[in-house]
Amino acid sequence: MACSFSSLWLVMLLCTALQTFSADEAVRFNSSSIKDLLMASYQESLQIVKEVSLHSRQRRSTASSSSRVFTFHRQTEPETLEISRAAEVFQTTLQVLKNRAKERYKRDVTAQEMLSWEDVALIAEMSQCPSATHPADCQQTHHSKYRSISGVCNNRQNPRWGAANTAMVRWLPAEYDDGQREPKGWNRERLHNGFQLPSPRKVSREILRSSSKPIDEDYSQMLVEWGQYIDHDITFTPQSTGLCPEVDCENVHPCFPIQIDDDDDVSGAQGCIPFYRSAPGCFVSVGCDIGQALQQQQINAITSFMDASVVYGHTPTLENLLRDLAGQDGKLAVNGRFEDLKGRPYLPFVATVPSACQQDQQGHRVDCFNAGDSRVNEGLPLITLHTLWLREHNRIAEALKHNNGHWSSETLYQETRKIIGALHQIITMRDYVPKIIGPTSFDHYIGPYGGYNPSADPSASNVFATAAFRFGHATISPILKRLNESFQEHEHFPHLRLHNTLFSPWRIVKEGGIEPVLRGMVGTAASAVSANMLMVEEVTERMVVLNARQHVDLASLNLQRGRDHGLPGYNDWREFCGLSLVESLEDLGEVVGDYRVAKKILSMYKHPDNIDVWLGGLVEDLLPGSRTGPLFACLIGKQMKALRDGDRFWWRAEGVFTQQQKNELIKFSLSRLICDNSDIEKVPPDSFRFGKYPSDYVSCDQIPSVSLEAWTETESQAGPDKLLD
Repeated sequence: MACSFSSLWLVMLLCTALQTFSADEAVRFNSSSIKDLLMASYQESLQIVKEVSLHSRQRRSTASSSSRVFTFHRQTEPETLEISRAAEVFQTTLQVLKNRAKERYKRDVTAQEMLSWEDVALIAEMSQCPSATHPADCQQTHHSKYRSISGVCNNRQNPRWGAANTAMVRWLPAEYDDGQREPKGWNRERLHNGFQLPSPRKVSREILRSSSKPIDEDYSQMLVEWGQYIDHDITFTPQSTGLCPEVDCENVHPCFPIQIDDDDDVSGAQGCIPFYRSAPGCFVSVGCDIGQALQQQQINAITSFMDASVVYGHTPTLENLLRDLAGQDGKLAVNGRFEDLKGRPYLPFVATVPSACQQDQQGHRVDCFNAGDSRVNEGLPLITLHTLWLREHNRIAEALKHNNGHWSSETLYQETRKIIGALHQIITMRDYVPKIIGPTSFDHYIGPYGGYNPSADPSASNVFATAAFRFGHATISPILKRLNESFQEHEHFPHLRLHNTLFSPWRIVKEGGIEPVLRGMVGTAASAVSANMLMVEEVTERMVVLNARQHVDLASLNLQRGRDHGLPGYNDWREFCGLSLVESLEDLGEVVGDYRVAKKILSMYKHPDNIDVWLGGLVEDLLPGSRTGPLFACLIGKQMKALRDGDRFWWRAEGVFTQQQKNELIKFSLSRLICDNSDIEKVPPDSFRFGKYPSDYVSCDQIPSVSLEAWTETESQAGPDKLLD
């Protein structure tokens, strides 16, 4: 079972038998002296966290005039910051406690040796980790009809499963060098299986970096872009809020910089690439193991459910900011300054302007767009998909109002949100996932739907978010193609190098709307995955992020992030999935399908057990009809099954929709979304499949539509909660 800190008082009654210290140690660590030590450690940790926070704010205030501080942070909601601060206090208390105990007892002492469950619960309470949501709080009528925006109470007996601002689950225990917090590589001289770990940057340069990518004629670029989009609906792990100096290459929490060689040509780097550790979360690991309970966990700031939180947000505050609350039609807010040539809306701007997004040097400012996910501005395809769903929500809400004039604005909004969430699930599970893991793996790991399973934990797993679902980074194209009505290169808006498209919403507003980008997503073949051509230089050498004064390397960041999160190695995960272990160069060569690549990996890592899971999964030979190898197919499949089966509001679950409504929803497709919300009139029947224009395209009037008549109710059928306010 998964335990929140606030439920520790119950857990400790079940787990007292698991106290790990012996009778002699129990005498030495008597409860009175430990309590005194604990309280003193907590007070010191409060001061440390307070000073770090103050120092960071002071440095952030001068960052605009300094070139020595790495300042990029994705927007993090206040609720997430509060919980992460509580977890920071908890972890710092444990660290101080260990140091004080070492001074007192003249030897290294682990927190696990000293602390009882009562002690752990006390630290959590003092640190202000959030209290548990009691199952009784989930019996309200509203929680039966619609999802909460935060995901809480989806599971009535375990209300925090899958909810925003909870820690990601561990399918295997974390592996930290100190057993608690320090990631592999924190002490660079430490040996793993007799060898030092290679620097992520060295692995990136010598194994992952590629100057070109092969083409996959089966799939369109839309398959790649949807992967990023739906990932943003499931996981978001914010960085720690501290600040790291660019020229300081020491590992001092929260800074875990990536070492670079003297001959490295990464732009602007001076000995290392800055790296922030992920924000911690308040969490107790699976079961009653105090050792796991004390390990640092990472927070998932958003709901893990496939619920279109990417459209609507994950907190009441953000949700209300995105809604058109002044209207009475249940719609989302739209941009008040710009619209496309046909009068279709764009996303609204962020609340705080001027924003940090890139600008065209001519004409009016175009600030960062706002959406349910703060990463919306990272690329033009993301902006395009967000824009389509904004328009689709408002289109459906308008149709529902026409059919149900007696419905309140709140009912129109909630019913539309419910439909949009279902459409996200259908596109992802029916059209996307089978293409990614292959039909055989889909049948094996996911299988037919058997209804809602309240014992299935739908929370995002750490290995899924940090490694497996990052397989898509190897499919990123260095060129973003923009096409005209004939699906040829646009005469006015030419193709762009990837780094010229990041954080640039102005290109949507001023360069033809979403259509040129959308046609490029549908009308361009995806990049193929190959073990010897993995990551294009656009993402290893020229990636840019807001306010950063040097390029970053996505491959290095992924490898360092896996170590930051304490992910076990490649072989551990193969064993978890029931796959054979890689014990020799011959084994690795067979798994990779490319002996030269296998030899380079093993010569760098020295021991198969040292291979980072993201790299190992990425280089595996692809399964038939898939875009992943066996390991990632397993991990993605297990996660998708959990997201489906553990979701009380899954679109096929009993009582969520009527059979007539389900019959309509299943007609939906990504191609229909494009037809209804853009100027494009011809599309492939399946927009994830690459086809040649015009022979493989059909007119929009041949693409099935969802009839919203199935949602029509008479006033007498509608309950009081649906009537006009």
